[in-house]
Amino acid sequence: MDKRVASISIIVEDSSCAARINELLHTVSQYIVGRMGIPYREKNISIINVVMDAPQDVINGVSGRLGKLNGVTAKTTYSKR
Repeated sequence: MDKRVASISIIVEDSSCAARINELLHTVSQYIVGRMGIPYREKNISIINVVMDAPQDVINGVSGRLGKLNGVTAKTTYSKR
């Protein structure tokens, strides 16, 4: 199966979801190239960016599961190749 590079941008408005987010990301850790988290204390939110090199269905699956969490928004951008 062809792999693609993608960036998942996650905005966390409910910090009680942190453990569940980390669990989900751990399930695909073998595909994660890098991860950066930024706590934006002034707005009481966190922004996480995860770069993956994985089959598209794996990326779609984790992004979809993240987006279904209450207080979490996830959007994915794919490379063209």
